[in-house]
Amino acid sequence: MSSWTSGYVADLGYTYGFYRELTPALLGLVALARGQTGPDASAPLHYCELGCGQGLSMNLLASANPHIKFHATDFNPSQIAGARALTAEAGLDNVTFYDTSFSHFVDEPGLPEKFDIIALHGIYSWINADLRASIVDFISRKLRVGGLVYISYNCLPGWSSAAPMRHLMYLHGKVQGGPTGGRLQSALDFVDTMQKSGAAYFRAIPGLDQRLEKLKDQNHNYLAHEYFNDAWDLFYHSDVVKDLDAAKLSFLGSAALLEQVDAINLSADQQQIMGGIADPVLRETVRDYMTNQQFRRDVFVKGPVALTPRLAQEAWLNQRFALSTRRDDIALTVRGALGEATLQEDVYRPVLDKLADGPMTVRHMVTDTAIADLGWARLQQALVVLVGAGHLQPCLPAKDDAKRAKNTRAFNQAVLQRARDNADLQYLASPVTGGGLAVPRFHQLFLLALSEGRKQSEEWAALAWQVLSAQGQRIVKEGKTLDTPEENLAELEAQAAAFAQKQLSVLKGLQVI
Repeated sequence: MSSWTSGYVADLGYTYGFYRELTPALLGLVALARGQTGPDASAPLHYCELGCGQGLSMNLLASANPHIKFHATDFNPSQIAGARALTAEAGLDNVTFYDTSFSHFVDEPGLPEKFDIIALHGIYSWINADLRASIVDFISRKLRVGGLVYISYNCLPGWSSAAPMRHLMYLHGKVQGGPTGGRLQSALDFVDTMQKSGAAYFRAIPGLDQRLEKLKDQNHNYLAHEYFNDAWDLFYHSDVVKDLDAAKLSFLGSAALLEQVDAINLSADQQQIMGGIADPVLRETVRDYMTNQQFRRDVFVKGPVALTPRLAQEAWLNQRFALSTRRDDIALTVRGALGEATLQEDVYRPVLDKLADGPMTVRHMVTDTAIADLGWARLQQALVVLVGAGHLQPCLPAKDDAKRAKNTRAFNQAVLQRARDNADLQYLASPVTGGGLAVPRFHQLFLLALSEGRKQSEEWAALAWQVLSAQGQRIVKEGKTLDTPEENLAELEAQAAAFAQKQLSVLKGLQVI
């Protein structure tokens, strides 16, 4: 393996993911939910992503936040070339991609003096100690006072049971050699054979066989990076706190908002134990033991400043929210570490019914007596839970929706055109939320037909089938391939009709189209 990769998988590209936690408006809500100040997501900020992969998150966010300047780097030049191509297709002028290593990026010409937000998703677990030190140095020198860092990583104790299986797959792949894609399937088959032979390790750890089965269905590009990198480290939360203390950072909270809701994650006895721990680092680490956490999405701040109760309430009142799930499709249940929990109908039903009218500020929401009567604490928690569950999104101010929509329309059209060729890009941008929404390929093809003036769902299905059939592709339904054109077209027509009835209204409400 060549030295420029530093032991990182380079012959198989990473997935084309959009990571919602990177959204500026969501990071601002994390700070607000913790009663802290944070960068104003509607202000002209400077944003940096370290280890941007294929660059989809940065391109999408740049389109939805034209007032923010984005800079992103990744060591893999092929991925950066692809990211720049999408930038050009979308006509974006506020995002710059680099293929500079972390150890040299701080000196890259063209970077702003300071950043308001620095993000790194997953990468901290997949690089060696020297590169992690370079990242900490970059943050120390380039993060503005009051700025935020989003950092996600594989953590302990949740990975403890599966780490030996990961090591076995990695070692098998190293011994076999050759391209990563071929080594991966062979390693999976080998571990599967060991498990079926009754190896004591697999018998000793409950649930490991189910975890192995899930691996077989996961994206192989992701698995290659998770299981075959030479550098692969697990951290306790306290380890990362210690690392980032060198950059004067303080832990703010989790971007996975549901994980901070005690009622759905901790039993009464566990909450009592947590309540007796004053030290914040020990308390957060103990929480990971309570929930057996294996992946953390942490937000840190350089110089925490608490909001006064008056300023916090004013910030909440001015915050706008929008549903990203159709109201009728939202069940009053959420899943936490304790399993599935039922939400209080008398709290959540009036909130959801009000938000079904469209994006609105909390100030507007509380003009409804049914909402105001809930009380401030219950309303805040309901909003945090709904955002954490992915049904609700924090939004940017309404006054600039039209300006942002000009950019998102161009980006979304570029993505829709790519849907003619493949299903790589599965997200579209919203000028309302400043973030992205998952939109699968078939739905993108339906939207492409709609953008071309085809108004009937049957016409959308016809275009989708034209694209698929030209590529020799067939639909697989319930494990069975649909062989005839008639069967495929009928299935697409059914999906297009359902899309028109359900998802389309949500996308229109968020001005995705």
